[in-house]
Amino acid sequence: MTWFFIALTSSLLSASAAIAQKKVLFNRSPLEFSFLLAIVNLIFSLPFFFAVNYATINTSNLSLLFVKSLIGVAAFLCVMSALKNLQISNALPLLALTPGFVAIFAFFLLGESLKTTEVIGLIALITGTYVLESKNLKEILFPLNVFIKSKYHQYILLALLLFSASSIMDKLLLIKMNLSPISLTAFQHLFFAILFAIIFYSFKNNREGVIGKFRKKDLGWIALISLLTIGYRYTQVLSISLASVALTLAVKRTSVLWATIIGGKIFKDTNLLKKTFAVLFILLGALLILRD
Repeated sequence: MTWFFIALTSSLLSASAAIAQKKVLFNRSPLEFSFLLAIVNLIFSLPFFFAVNYATINTSNLSLLFVKSLIGVAAFLCVMSALKNLQISNALPLLALTPGFVAIFAFFLLGESLKTTEVIGLIALITGTYVLESKNLKEILFPLNVFIKSKYHQYILLALLLFSASSIMDKLLLIKMNLSPISLTAFQHLFFAILFAIIFYSFKNNREGVIGKFRKKDLGWIALISLLTIGYRYTQVLSISLASVALTLAVKRTSVLWATIIGGKIFKDTNLLKKTFAVLFILLGALLILRD
């Protein structure tokens, strides 16, 4: 059960990072924040490079890791944009829908059958999502309209697809391509920093000295978020190396429960009791779908 406690640690660190991210995003754009965080992440990740077994590093696994990093950058920007513009108790719970997306795509694209527990899990996911986004029971189409009309909800849906692909690549890199959790963490943060720098400085209005905009309080928060981010990413890949992606994600996704309850209280989100109830339904659905 070592993997379980590692995955649970990842969950708690992830929830803490999300709450801190929401606070910083009040004053910074998602891209600017993501760029600054990526740079600080790389600085804090430098010790990992001294523990890397370079004999296991090759063009193949680094190339796949670079592609995974591209996907991760896009997913992170989507989540940060949604987190800045939506209540934390509305944005984060939707990330727990990943298992449902995987199950549905496997059914339609790969012809895989759905077990009874998986069907029940999908129903629970749909119910939880409906309760989370609904205003009241009379407006039955309101949640659907939210996803159609709100670009920030669409960002979350895109992030779900990207995170699903990224998680599968994690397992491939760790198990099939002999990349250790330390190597994956180190080089992923290097690629993240490079990619976010390219994107950030591609916009003309971002080329002025961004470091000059730093306030001491900003630096403290971003440093804290960086440590939490490196912590939850490393513990996630470490758990995946010990157990299945499905089991790890099932435990990791409990982060949305902690973030919804604690973050919702801190930021005074509306209808928090209803949203907590919805999150429990969503997590139940995820657990049923991911059940081995």
